[in-house]
Amino acid sequence: MDIKNDDSGIRKVSDLHDGFSDGFTPVKSIDLSRCKTVNDLVVAMSTTAFGGRSLGEAADVFEAMVRDKDCFVVLTLSGAMTVAKMGLLVCDMIDKGMVDAVVSTGALMAHGFVEAAGMQHFKYESEMDDKELYEKGYDRVYDTLELEKNLDDAELIVREVLNTCDSIEEWCSYKLNWKLGEHLKNKFEGRGILKSAFMRKVPVYVPAFTDSELGLDFGICRRNRRRKGEDPPKFNPYHDLEDYTARVLESKKLGIFTIGGGVPRNWAQQVGPYLDIIDKRIGEGGAFKRFHYGVRICPEPVHWGGLSGCTYSEGVSWGKFVPKSEGGMWSEVMSDATIAWPLILKAVMERLDASGWKSHRLK
Repeated sequence: MDIKNDDSGIRKVSDLHDGFSDGFTPVKSIDLSRCKTVNDLVVAMSTTAFGGRSLGEAADVFEAMVRDKDCFVVLTLSGAMTVAKMGLLVCDMIDKGMVDAVVSTGALMAHGFVEAAGMQHFKYESEMDDKELYEKGYDRVYDTLELEKNLDDAELIVREVLNTCDSIEEWCSYKLNWKLGEHLKNKFEGRGILKSAFMRKVPVYVPAFTDSELGLDFGICRRNRRRKGEDPPKFNPYHDLEDYTARVLESKKLGIFTIGGGVPRNWAQQVGPYLDIIDKRIGEGGAFKRFHYGVRICPEPVHWGGLSGCTYSEGVSWGKFVPKSEGGMWSEVMSDATIAWPLILKAVMERLDASGWKSHRLK
């Protein structure tokens, strides 16, 4: 990269490099006439610039982590992705054996449960009045409407499941989600995240469980039990933490696919520091574990300082990620997930199908 200058500081034409001589990668224009599949388009985008390049590179990273038989893949979800009709993407990732665990907000699972039970969400139009929507029982999530009736009807289903939960066992989110998934499998025909997770034995953790409709339903169950003079079911979130930690501890490599950020992302990533301090402060049961792969789809800028915008490079400083200099592989897509996620997932699904790939996670 050194350029020899004459005494005036002006570069000599003979010393100017051409990019190829330094091993640089050329960028290329997208030729849509050559793009016959979603994967063709995503591959072409990877040779462009800006968000298109990061999206294309994210597909490469995701494919690598899915194919790695030593990799424990975690999917973390935040934002109103099920209200936004992205729920079947999660089902696809589970059903096709692309992920080993899911960490999510409770709201996302609650709205997904509504959909899995056969209920509908509706489009919001700008001329609608929020006060009138409230009076008619429509809860607005940006440009989509959840029905209060949906939540009430879903609670009746959840109540049926919770009534089978005894007051002796200590429950946690993944155990409750397991029971809800089993109920969906036995009682409902359609697809659903918790149903797929139950059928594929993929745990779904909700770290902030009380911050959700499902958590409030559990609270109602506890109050009703007390009102009847019965012991309420117990809830212990540390069962989630230790079950997840044990799975990570058994894994040779780690990968994470993140939609948004927030509590699900931090909870999933903090397992590395948790195992580290177990080793340091207790002396046994810990380990040095970091994520080898990472894909993050989130429009949050880094300069706000929140975790949703936190870069993987920053995560390296916490001991959460393997740096690229040591083989770490990650891509960060600054985009609305409803745009980028379907493209990345469909492209990788096409690659896997074309190669005859069979997931080692499906047993």
